Amino acid sequence: MTTSSLSRLAAFTTTPDGGNPAGVWIGEALPEPATMQRIAAEVGFSETAFVVPASGFERIIRYYSPVAEVPFCGHATIATGVALGEAEGDGLYRLATIVGEVQVAVRTRGGQREASLTSVEPKQLPASDALIDEALSALRWNRTDLDGAIPPAKAYAGAWHLVLAVATAERLARLDYDFETLKVLMLRDGLTTLQLIWRESVTVFHSRNPFPVGAVVEDPATGAAAAALGGYLRAAGLTSVPATIVIRQGEAIGRPSRLVVDIPISGGIVVTGTAVWI
Repeated sequence: MTTSSLSRLAAFTTTPDGGNPAGVWIGEALPEPATMQRIAAEVGFSETAFVVPASGFERIIRYYSPVAEVPFCGHATIATGVALGEAEGDGLYRLATIVGEVQVAVRTRGGQREASLTSVEPKQLPASDALIDEALSALRWNRTDLDGAIPPAKAYAGAWHLVLAVATAERLARLDYDFETLKVLMLRDGLTTLQLIWRESVTVFHSRNPFPVGAVVEDPATGAAAAALGGYLRAAGLTSVPATIVIRQGEAIGRPSRLVVDIPISGGIVVTGTAVWI
């Protein structure tokens, strides 16, 4: 008889009412895609991870939003790491995702388990003027709202995100966008979220992430986008490397999250966070 467990954790937080909730299903064999989709819809969180053993500390992992499979999800990976650490102990877990291997180091610090994922190799593409203008129109923003020191770009570390940096905290605080219009252009351009950021300092960024393609108005913590941003900052020479930045997300919607992003000189970007059971 096949056994499985389904847990619910909040990632990038130390309290159940903060961070980004994720489902973590652990079993012996992956269910059929339709079954995984049904479970993810029933859980109702932005993503649910499905994890099965391969060999040793290797695992196969798949991610589903309530409406579709997604190639990679950072916060569900952090939640998975903490769940595996609770079940099997701290250590290094190698996860085979659709986009490639993602290593997750799990440790206990100060009585709290945390996980650090190392992303696949990040990539960047210029954002076309047409895409920028369409996104700004859907957001009801203007080009004058943008921070000229951080140009718009498409960034990838397992999933594609459109990075738009604004010049002021006040602009980021006012987010009221056209859900359907933004969803259509994101589906067309293969974007998972928009990474809307304001740079408070060299090491502290604030982020808000519309996620209409996952039927979510705003994601409270987006590990994949955090990794993509780290890769973009490095590639564009917008930070000295190696570097560590902190991304504060979810505060505007009452689910404060803290994502620590280590940007090495080369290779994958490391995103660290805690996770707690809901």
